[in-house]
Amino acid sequence: MILKVVVVGPYQENTYIIGSDETKEAALVDPGAQWQSIMKAVEDAGLKVKMILTTHGHEDHIGAVADMVEATDAIFAIHENDAYMLDRNPDSTSVIPDFRSPPEPDRYLKEGDSIEIGDLSFQVIETHGHTPGGVSFYGHGLVFTGDTLFRGSVGRTDFEGGDWEQLMESIKTRLLTLPDDTVVLPGHGPQSTIGAERQWNPFVGEQVQSQ
Repeated sequence: MILKVVVVGPYQENTYIIGSDETKEAALVDPGAQWQSIMKAVEDAGLKVKMILTTHGHEDHIGAVADMVEATDAIFAIHENDAYMLDRNPDSTSVIPDFRSPPEPDRYLKEGDSIEIGDLSFQVIETHGHTPGGVSFYGHGLVFTGDTLFRGSVGRTDFEGGDWEQLMESIKTRLLTLPDDTVVLPGHGPQSTIGAERQWNPFVGEQVQSQ
């Protein structure tokens, strides 16, 4: 498997490139801004983007979707509950200079869906709370958590559609039940593991709660 991260935009968002060594097919997770930088990383790796996956609909995670769809002719997928976020007023997104509203999704993601990338396969896990349609992608010892779970932190719920209780339920019952050595690849900041977050995360960690 080929895995690359391109940190983009003013929010330093992590855009992930997942590629198959065997077929050279690839998927993007959350292309948020600076599509030329993302495209260069794809080309440097010798990959062909077949699918664009989004963990949720916030602007810093979808800002480069339109350009990447045009550049690659890839399928664009998002959870249906976040589709309402795609049609943006440009005046509200000036913090991301190259933002363009994404096109209509080609596919709506839902719990249990299988994402096939060449010989690779990832499972869609619904992890709502940060947004109504937040999802994570799990497979091959990795979980892409978007803005649901970070190293030592969790997602905000003070935006429209956020729900703190739902976020906690998603993290505790959907993510922290994964194997300890699962690598957590969040939407911002450094990676972690499920074991480390289950033990030490100050919002949900077992060690912190027992103190």
